[in-house]
Amino acid sequence: MTETPTPATAPHHPYGTPTTPHVTVRGEAHLEVDPEIAHITITLTARGTDRRTTLDDLTHRNTTTLDHIRTYGDAIEKLETGTLTIRPELTRHGRAERIRAYHGSIQLTATLNDFTALGELVTRLADHDLTRVDGPWWALRPTSPHHAAARRQAVQEALQRAREYAEALDTRLGALLELSDTGTHGSPHMGPVGFSAQARSYGGATEAATDAAPVDLEPVRQAIDAHVEASFTLIPPNLG
Repeated sequence: MTETPTPATAPHHPYGTPTTPHVTVRGEAHLEVDPEIAHITITLTARGTDRRTTLDDLTHRNTTTLDHIRTYGDAIEKLETGTLTIRPELTRHGRAERIRAYHGSIQLTATLNDFTALGELVTRLADHDLTRVDGPWWALRPTSPHHAAARRQAVQEALQRAREYAEALDTRLGALLELSDTGTHGSPHMGPVGFSAQARSYGGATEAATDAAPVDLEPVRQAIDAHVEASFTLIPPNLG
């Protein structure tokens, strides 16, 4: 059986040749934009001498907190439950260890898109007994158009830079050989906020927080950086 000969291909020259010179440039973009969402973490705790009572108190506090957060409707973009723990506190009496109390905790994470509602919610939650609020962490959505805008700006800068090199050689660009995305990064920022309220008596009634004035939260602008590398062919310049 006769094999069909493979057609000869021109050798690849990644760094160009005198007849097909290349230019490789880097394009960068840096944008600062307003955040679109904010995350807060709510930690609820309970303590008691009986395991079941501690768990019941924690469950009641969790249900009350979830119902309160949900009253903000569309301002809540996401609400998630994290880790739930119940652990015994041991004390030593002679040679034996005994359980002195049970400690319970549950962590919630809320994502909001309304920053006015955020300030009000943070204040009200922080005024509840045995409740800790951490955040906010300001951020952009993964699908934010700002990411695409940064990438386009980086590509335009790379193209402009390549054209300037071509003009310096009194020639022009030929074709695009390669475009590499070397990274688009957003920098989420956290506001200087951390609230907690300690109960005066475990198992006591939670105080109404309607008298607390909403905390004024100033959103932190988000930084987006995009980097690309692009390679172009050049029309061979006349260097004589």
